[in-house]
Amino acid sequence: MAADLGELLVPYMPTIRVPRTGDRVFKSECAFSFDSPESEGGLYVCMNTFLGFGREHVERHYRKTGQSVYMHLKRHVKEKATGAAGGAIPRRRNGKVFLDLELNRDFNGEDYEYEDEAKLVIFPDHFEIPLPNIEELPALVTIACDAVLNASSAYKKQEPESWDEEIQVSRHARSLRQLDNGVRIPPSGWKCQKCEMRENLWLNLTDGAVLCGKWFFDGSGGNGHALEHYRETNYPLAVKLDTITPDGADVYSFEEEEAVLDPHISEHLSHFGIDMLQMQKRTENGHHTDNNARPRVSEWEVIQESGMKLKAVYGSGYTGVKNLGNSCYLGTVMQVLFSIPDFQRMYVGNLQRIFDYSPLDPTQDFATQMAKLGHGLLSGQYSKPPMKSELIEQVMKEEYKHQQKGISPRMLKALVSRGHPEFSSNRQQDAHEFLLHIINLVERNSAGSENPSDVFRFLVEERVQCCQTRRVRYTQRVDYCIQLPAPIEAATNREELLAYEAKRKDAEENMRAPPEPVRARIPFTACLQAFTEPENVPDFWSSALQAKSAGVKTSRFASFPEYLIVQIKKFTFGVDWVPKKLDLAIDVPDFLDLNRLRATGLQAGEEELPDLMPPIVLPEDTRGMLNQLLRTPEIDEAAVMQLAEMGFPLEACRKAVYYTGNMGPEMAFNWIIAHMEEPDFAEPLTLPSMIDPGPSTSDSPTGATPLGNSPPEESIAILTSMGFPRTHSIQALKATNNNLERALDWIFTHPEEEESDFIALSICAFPGYELFAFISHMGASTMSGHYVCHIKKEGRWVIYNDHKVCLSERPPKDLGYVYFYHRLSSS
Repeated sequence: MAADLGELLVPYMPTIRVPRTGDRVFKSECAFSFDSPESEGGLYVCMNTFLGFGREHVERHYRKTGQSVYMHLKRHVKEKATGAAGGAIPRRRNGKVFLDLELNRDFNGEDYEYEDEAKLVIFPDHFEIPLPNIEELPALVTIACDAVLNASSAYKKQEPESWDEEIQVSRHARSLRQLDNGVRIPPSGWKCQKCEMRENLWLNLTDGAVLCGKWFFDGSGGNGHALEHYRETNYPLAVKLDTITPDGADVYSFEEEEAVLDPHISEHLSHFGIDMLQMQKRTENGHHTDNNARPRVSEWEVIQESGMKLKAVYGSGYTGVKNLGNSCYLGTVMQVLFSIPDFQRMYVGNLQRIFDYSPLDPTQDFATQMAKLGHGLLSGQYSKPPMKSELIEQVMKEEYKHQQKGISPRMLKALVSRGHPEFSSNRQQDAHEFLLHIINLVERNSAGSENPSDVFRFLVEERVQCCQTRRVRYTQRVDYCIQLPAPIEAATNREELLAYEAKRKDAEENMRAPPEPVRARIPFTACLQAFTEPENVPDFWSSALQAKSAGVKTSRFASFPEYLIVQIKKFTFGVDWVPKKLDLAIDVPDFLDLNRLRATGLQAGEEELPDLMPPIVLPEDTRGMLNQLLRTPEIDEAAVMQLAEMGFPLEACRKAVYYTGNMGPEMAFNWIIAHMEEPDFAEPLTLPSMIDPGPSTSDSPTGATPLGNSPPEESIAILTSMGFPRTHSIQALKATNNNLERALDWIFTHPEEEESDFIALSICAFPGYELFAFISHMGASTMSGHYVCHIKKEGRWVIYNDHKVCLSERPPKDLGYVYFYHRLSSS
């Protein structure tokens, strides 16, 4: 028999690998579904790629790759017999087989036992070889099987490999000198002290200077003023402002030229008024709660409807999502998105096409993982009611109630949060921020195909007026969400709030127990009114005066979306940087009419501001960087030759490598494919002449540049070579005074506008909306607490609370955080 098995496996030996360091073994979940070793068909692990597949999907992988050898894993779970065995330690047969494989269901270890089974399966004949079978298998196969069986599951393996374990403590952290200069950093509104940048800002831990970081080729970053400040002062450490959390922050050492750890970061930040200790939190039952916050029992009970006997529902569209510890923000957002027909049609309606054309590693493909999650939520396959025998058993036991297990979003979370400083952590996050993050990913991955996030897209008309000259400018921008202020001063129970505040202060001064909190009740109409009020424009530059002046801005809808997202701005920061949630209730209506928020455009009698931009002076280091980009042909000759060997003209290969910034042959290859039809495709590389990024002084004495002037062709060529449309590139350069760096940033933050006929249709449509979903938050800040969502389906409200899905008795619409409206058909 040993010889027979050896001979049987000989043709497949080159395809069988032993997992190496860095290989992830997906032995707990299918890449295309939520099948696992506990599923009826078990799980098949490819012995070459170590990807896992359910019985329904393993054949597809075999046909696509030709890989024939899979390890079949099956876990048999059964309830332990009562009597003598009751209360005994749960048995685990073949314990070594599934070492480190977590259970997919929340089994009570005292009530269940499980037996693991593994075997090799050879496709297409499904020949099975039971394991372990050490004596009969070739040595390489035995080693490979043992390695797979004993490997940590893919996601367990990632946890200890977090970046902060590889970063070293800075040599300056212990002895850092901090100046007593009275600097206090506010919780928002930061900008670079030298160039007005508001992104990629770094706080110097010695003197409290807030300055921008380095500029990157993709248009992000800044002008390098933080590094420049270090060269002038030798103050070594800086912390990135938008990364500060209760668990730490991103710290960079200019002297050591690398990211570092600062064990005293809390003390160093408190020197500038940032109190991290007040932001500390603990975890209870998988949900974050604040150490120092008063329990908000009423809010938790009302939002979760915990005092009611809610009826569980099952089937298509009623599948819960497991909470991975603090992932409820993700679960609620995905439940709402997949209740929208456009997302259902894009990902679930195209399921087979997406799966058939998925890459060799489907765990890293956005469309595949969205389709997988959508099918899991909508198929009903993972949300089945209890069997009749189980119901009888429940009645007899009384203490046990059947609940669906839900699906785990682990694979999707790992993909969509990769590289993101917040969503890649295990901390609680803001559901609204995650929603925008997902919309951005959908946009990015929908190039050339249907984009379901278009249903949220609308145009905002911004009217800016110079207070001194009374002249105006109208502009439009794309947005996906309307954020409504919550004016406390408009509360209908204002006297009650004032009385509570007086009692609270009195109790605090006399060291007595605080009174019961009073929740502010604010009319929704007051929130809309606050949204329409003019707001001051910080650092407004009047093109009429050609100088800074006072300016005000108002916003209106230039077009209306199919689905309207409304966020109530409940969260704010205290002066100590502690995120706080305003305790308020808003009478959010079921039907919404936005007709009075319709944009009007330039009105009769209004005079427009001149089309001039303020003069921009770039620092010398940025000029040098741009000059080097434009004039120095640093070309990776190895990449050029690699492309030339494919048969492309040598000069075309040189241009491809140059214009893609030496990012490798794959990027250059994509450039070649996009430009090979151009008439000058094979002509020698001609470097553009130097672009003066400084202000133009030929048209006005102040250096302001007319927006109507055509940008330099060299700049347009650089942007179009990166794949941006010519018209969009010209628009970006005009909007940024022909500044290449700012133009790149402008392109990434200003997607191409919709076609005019779509906009006209949206404007003409009656802007009436009906509420169909809302996400609620419980807790004192976005960094703690818990999220649930309510969705209206088949004329009834349903509450989705992690894996629990029930009919809602009293949907708490007044305590929601993010609301979703569907536009009514025009009559």
